[in-house]
Amino acid sequence: MDVKSRNYLLMNRQALEKDIKTSYIMDRMISDEVLTLQEEERVKQQNTQKERAAMLINIILTKDNNSYRSFYNALLHEGYRDLAALLQDGIPAISSGNGKSSMDGMTSYVKTVLCEGGVPQRPVVFVTRPKLVDAIKQKLCCLGSDPGWVTVYGMAGCGKTVLTAEALRDHQLLEDYFPGGVHWISVGKQDKAGLLIKLQNLCSRLEHDSTLSQRPPLNIEEAKDRLRLLMLRKYPRSLLILDDIWDSWVLKAFDNQCQVLITSRDRSVTDAVAGNKYEVHVESGLGHEKGLEILSLFVNMKISELPEQANCLVRECKGSPLVISLIGALLRDFPSRWEYYLKQLQNKQFKRIRKSSSYDYEALDEAMSISVEQLNDNYKDYYKDLSVLPKDVKVPTKVLCILWDMETEEVEDILQEFVNKSLLFCDRNGKSFHYYLHDLQLDFLTEKNRNQLQELHKNIVNQYKKYYKLNTPVPSQEDCMYWYNFLAYHMAGANMQKELRDLMFSLDWIKAKTELVGPAHLIHEYVEYSSILDQKDSTVRENFQEFLSLNGHLLGRQPFPDIIQLGLCQPETSEVYQQAKLYAQRETGTFYLEWINKKSLKNLYRLVVRPHRDAVYHACFSKDRQRIASCGADKTLQSACRGASQFSRKLAISQPITW
Repeated sequence: MDVKSRNYLLMNRQALEKDIKTSYIMDRMISDEVLTLQEEERVKQQNTQKERAAMLINIILTKDNNSYRSFYNALLHEGYRDLAALLQDGIPAISSGNGKSSMDGMTSYVKTVLCEGGVPQRPVVFVTRPKLVDAIKQKLCCLGSDPGWVTVYGMAGCGKTVLTAEALRDHQLLEDYFPGGVHWISVGKQDKAGLLIKLQNLCSRLEHDSTLSQRPPLNIEEAKDRLRLLMLRKYPRSLLILDDIWDSWVLKAFDNQCQVLITSRDRSVTDAVAGNKYEVHVESGLGHEKGLEILSLFVNMKISELPEQANCLVRECKGSPLVISLIGALLRDFPSRWEYYLKQLQNKQFKRIRKSSSYDYEALDEAMSISVEQLNDNYKDYYKDLSVLPKDVKVPTKVLCILWDMETEEVEDILQEFVNKSLLFCDRNGKSFHYYLHDLQLDFLTEKNRNQLQELHKNIVNQYKKYYKLNTPVPSQEDCMYWYNFLAYHMAGANMQKELRDLMFSLDWIKAKTELVGPAHLIHEYVEYSSILDQKDSTVRENFQEFLSLNGHLLGRQPFPDIIQLGLCQPETSEVYQQAKLYAQRETGTFYLEWINKKSLKNLYRLVVRPHRDAVYHACFSKDRQRIASCGADKTLQSACRGASQFSRKLAISQPITW
């Protein structure tokens, strides 16, 4: 082992021995063939966790550079990112062709780069498609050192994500063309608030080892600027992978003169951005032989040993890798049911699910129906509960523990049954598990249970209230961010008007949520759910929305301002002011100031308008400084006076305006 690497292990030995649990770490090192079973047994013979960790480190110190890299990768994958960061600068350099793993031909260098970049691992059942993988590699090489876009496109379920991840498992490609690393982000279908969260998470990930902790960017433009600086200064010559892009406007947030690979169902999605562009088309269906290969791997048989029904099944699955995998997972559990599943596919008339006229999900719907029908009745009910999960969101186990009122182990057993049937996907993030549905699976559930969605949303809200009672989640809890991002979504889906109003008009909730993610997402929710919040009167919702809009620049600061004091500065007719005053009167030992001459002022120097529903592009004052005009992405032109008693005028814009 290099002297530098050895010194980093010795310097950080105390922290490593204190925190790590060796079992999962050793599993990874054994799979990398840098630790033997005999050495694992020596570690297990130690009495305490700390002694086992100390023994493992002693063994690593006697080994070579590959052991250091394997240990570092294991720490990253098992959730010890803080400890991995301590060892990062000690990672020994790798020369091309060294450090090969006998498992799959990847070097330790490739494993490290892909693990740090969040690239998905190979699925358990994997078949090679070398022509497509080579085509993706070739297009990536075409980028050279110039900024540009590679689009891997095709219909849903055709294997775009798996093929893209496989193309990145190439030492020479990464070392020669992307020495700055790769950064994978699963985007999916997003609104602006959702995109901001994705950008915030990406910036946070890229800044993970920065000495300065920055607050999350508060809007998409700020996030785009920060991402541009990070990519240019900290990660030059790196590759950004945007998985599952639906809308061209999303790409503009990542248009930072860097090298980008995207997967999408829409070939024209890059029309809105500039730069060199290359395309790889993934055919909608696997070849017949590849389909048989997938089935053979699931049932652990040679292709020549498969029954005659296998050929018919592959044809009925229309070559979709996802459908064949679903059927294969069923056959793995019930290997004698070839004829039964073939008849199910041939005879049943399943309802089609379509996102648009371009995509026909008939085959997937068939396989989904068969898979769900094989679950026992209790499991069917649990699976139905997943119908209300938001799209493209990885849900922590704790959320489902609250929903089903069960212990973690019980919930994981149920969900593993779904994972085994290819009805659910699991992402292990260190010590915890996160679960998510493929978007087509979620479409299927939504369509099938359409008449019960309101009750399903209501159930998850009631379970949340039962668990947390009058409290709110704290950042240290793994389910915290889920509830702050999606509790209002569930209440709106359940049409729980009172509960949604109580939540959205609570200064406690506003304070907790804005401290975590800033005010933008809350403002979006006020607009999104205005039809429910305004059923009695729109005034209260407008009070809170205006309060956040006017004070957003303050709520993004650190240290976080006192939200009660900000509320006391609102007009006395505002619901925000009235709530803030009640809070202030109840607080003991806290000093608050109240603006007592607000009524005597004819004009408060505040802009009072109904805000734009999207980004504001331009704004300017009149010559007398008494009026302001603004226009934005919501295609409206607004004119407003200074002074609370004045009104605003709004005009729709049908053509672009030049200022």
